[in-house]
Order: sequence, then structure tokens, then C-alpha cells
Amino acid sequence: MTDGSGDGYITELLRAWREPVLERWAELVGTVVRGRLTQSELRSQLNGLYGLVERALGGDGTAAGELRAEVAEISREQARQGFSPSETAIGVFALKQALYEQVRASKDRRAYGELIDFSAYVDELGLATFETYAAAREQIIADQAEQLLELSTPVVKLWGGILGVPLVGTLDSARTQVVMETLLQTLVDTGSRFAVIDITGVSAVDTEVAQHLLKTVMAARLMGTECVISGVRPQIAQTIVTLGIEFGDIITKADLADALAYALDRSGVRVVRKADA
Repeated sequence: MTDGSGDGYITELLRAWREPVLERWAELVGTVVRGRLTQSELRSQLNGLYGLVERALGGDGTAAGELRAEVAEISREQARQGFSPSETAIGVFALKQALYEQVRASKDRRAYGELIDFSAYVDELGLATFETYAAAREQIIADQAEQLLELSTPVVKLWGGILGVPLVGTLDSARTQVVMETLLQTLVDTGSRFAVIDITGVSAVDTEVAQHLLKTVMAARLMGTECVISGVRPQIAQTIVTLGIEFGDIITKADLADALAYALDRSGVRVVRKADA
């Protein structure tokens, strides 16, 4: 019966016991989803699956494909809604228990023999939910990671013609690529001549991080923009010296204020206090 074609007796039972089995199935699943689906939504979902199971076990090849597609779609949707894998799978596995209880109450010996194959068929569907759920969650996590990466690498306007790139956390290859793309696109949009890359929030600077910074600076230079690296704390300065990292002719400053002052001066802008003016 695992190919959906077995003899038709189990299909007859599913049709004859449709209402009590479907009612019990909805009850079992309802205790797991705990109100995250309304009773009408749950009943509609299970009613559709029940009909497809009937047709698939009756030998309808089209229904078998539709059943697997529907189970996959439900798994993906529940993954997006935050259901756990077991909560998703129980929506399929509980059908076995609902039918078994009905068979036990009827004491139909022939039905007991059919339950073994039926159980194997439902198990295959249940395992399919795990596979689809896992793939959906991986995609969700990847999408969220990409969104967080973009949010953690903003490019802000500090002054006319001066951009700021505040970095926080770890700077790896993937993040460097995002920083570079975001910065270059903003340079195209604004035509800024200076960019301040602030590493105050970068936890540590090693050779790899330094290389990533240099790549970003060189890419910006090709766009005609001069970069200043700010936030070089004493600990980071010592690490850079110890590792023998060379920034070449790249301007570095202790903090963002000094870097902005440098960029303003290079831009021909002088900021004075009102009293001094």
C-alpha cells in the first residue's frame, strides 16, 4: 500500500467512517496546535487531506501527487508560522491513531490486517513533512541571516560628501562583501568624496579582518573616494603592530570625531563655535 494502490477495503472503511475518524483526527491535532489554528481552519485543512488520502489509497495516481504536494505546502507554511517539526508531523501521524481507535471499537479483524500497510503509508507522508519542514526552516534562517547582515552594515550620511560606515561585531568575508556592495552603491547614489569606516564596535582585528578592510578601502578608492578608518583603540593598535599588519597610506583615527574632523578639513569645511565666530 505504500505506493497508494493496496486493496480497496481500507478505502471503504475511510469512506464509511469519514465523520468519526475525521472528528477524532481534528481533536488529536487540535490538542497539539493549541489554538494557533482555528477549528474551522484545522477542519478544512484535514478534510482536504482526508479526501486526498481516500483517493490516493484507491489507486488515484493524481491524488497521490496532490497529497504529497499539499502535505509539503502545509509543512512549509507551519515552518514559517513557528511550529515545531513534531507539531507539524503530528498533523499526519494522528490519522493513524484516529483510524485505529475506530477499528478497535468496531472489532473488524480484516481491518486490523489493513492497518499495517496503512500505517506504513502514513509514516511515509509524516517523514516527508520532516524533510520539507527542515528545508523550509533552513531557507528561513538563511533569509533572516541575510536580512540581519544588511541591517548590521548600514551606510549613513555624516555630512555633505561624507559617508559613515559603522561596523559592529565580527567582520568576515560575507559581511565584507555586503559592506563593500552597500558602500559602493551609496557612493554611486551620493557621489561622496569621503567615507569613514568606524571599527569601534569590531571585537577584534586580525590579519583576515585587516585584509577585508583593505579590500573595502581599495574598492572605494576606485570610485574616487578617500576612506578613513576610525575607532582604532589602543588594544587594536597593539594587535595590528604585533601582527605586522600594514595599512599603507590609509588614514586611521582614534575615534569617529577625529575622522569626521579630518574629512571635513579635507573637504574645505571649517566648523567653529558660535562664540568663536
